[in-house]
Amino acid sequence: MTPWDGAAFETAPPSPPRSGRSPVRTVTLKAALETADVRDGATLSFHHHLRDGDALMVRALELCAKMGLRDLHIAPSSIFPCHAGLVPLIERSIITRITTSYMNGPVADAVRAGKLATPAILQTHGGRAAAIESGRLAIDVAVIAAPGVDAQGNLSGSIGRSACGPLGYAKVDAGHAKHVIAVTDMADQVLPRTCIPRGQVDQIVKVDSLGDAARIASGTTARAPGPEGEKIAAMTSALIGLTEMRAPGFSFQTGAGATSIAVAKALGPLMAERGIVGDFACGGITAPLVEMHEAGLFRELRDVQAFDQAAVRSYAADPTHLGISASDYASPARADAVAHQLGAVVLGATEVDRNLNVNVTTTSDGRIIGGSGGHSDVAGGARMTIVTTSLHSKSGPKILRDVLHRTTPGASIDAVVTEAGVTLCSQRWLHAAKDLQAAGIPMLSRHNLFGSHGNTAPREWPEGRIVAISEYPDGRVIDVIRAN
Repeated sequence: MTPWDGAAFETAPPSPPRSGRSPVRTVTLKAALETADVRDGATLSFHHHLRDGDALMVRALELCAKMGLRDLHIAPSSIFPCHAGLVPLIERSIITRITTSYMNGPVADAVRAGKLATPAILQTHGGRAAAIESGRLAIDVAVIAAPGVDAQGNLSGSIGRSACGPLGYAKVDAGHAKHVIAVTDMADQVLPRTCIPRGQVDQIVKVDSLGDAARIASGTTARAPGPEGEKIAAMTSALIGLTEMRAPGFSFQTGAGATSIAVAKALGPLMAERGIVGDFACGGITAPLVEMHEAGLFRELRDVQAFDQAAVRSYAADPTHLGISASDYASPARADAVAHQLGAVVLGATEVDRNLNVNVTTTSDGRIIGGSGGHSDVAGGARMTIVTTSLHSKSGPKILRDVLHRTTPGASIDAVVTEAGVTLCSQRWLHAAKDLQAAGIPMLSRHNLFGSHGNTAPREWPEGRIVAISEYPDGRVIDVIRAN
């Protein structure tokens, strides 16, 4: 399989959305899986709105193992360190295939070590939604963590002790899976808003706990940026203020990294000072974006998942904090997807190379630490895509001759901001250079960024077997990961 072969995968005819069914209450999760007729080789999906606090996926798959099932294909929207319990199931060939948008922790390490029987498929969030809707990723059973369920069987992530905000990834699964099991840890409640209607649910099961919602803010979303990050955030907000913020209908998204979140905090006072009210902010929503919205700086929030408890509370209480599906957010098959309407988007990077390709999937030594998620979805759709990164990390330079793994192609990148200054990479925005210089923002040409601050040495490429395949949103193979 050749990386970036230029030909999108053929897809099956779209599957019709599910509707019109009334869910059945089932006593145990094991009984629900048996009723769903899960068989060897089945595809089971899960969602990651509880992020590193999720306990449901491991529990459900351990039950599958006890039922004697093997050769399972799991299609979770993301995998976190809390899912370490899946590694023994991989080693025993109970799980032999994985399709996901992000993986970090012991499962990712097991994949890199070659323990999974087949190469893992790393999709984007929008690409995953499109694959499900087209039938290319056909789900037999969707197991949905539902913090809130009402007496009629409607589902919500807005309330409950495991409240996690909108169920944006699970919405697509619920609409197209052959069978849907909703799992909750609360008695029936009156829902302030519905994420998934009862007609898309086959069974509802109550368990003791879905996990720990306090761990929704985890990893990069739980870190504060250092002095370099604060400096990068200040320059990035100034860049946006002198470019995209001047356009009518300003809209904005940050990634989940600490520096990206700091950009939102720096952007708020600038918008308030100029009296700018943006159309919307999007993403995984964080506290800074909630604060900007509540201050009247954005008319609405468009939210696929909450990244912290402030976002969870906002979604429960604010009707202009809109929950959207992963398809609404970034499906490449949807011309009206939010990713294609964005003005400025701020994203992080593990590595950036001379061709502006960005790696957010692996470390410089090849360990899998993530995946695109929405990175390449919004990078390709936004009018202005800004990558923020420090010049060095603990493991070495981040500005390199070649990235080890291409997550997002350089053609999508308009600017790179490091502690050394701003590098404008797209002809569309070169006119802003004089304004930035006049504002005291250091400017670097691409030649200076990569020649003076980068590592220009050729890198050694892994030669082991392919253990993971990264897809671009449209299904093309953009790169592969090899075993160490």
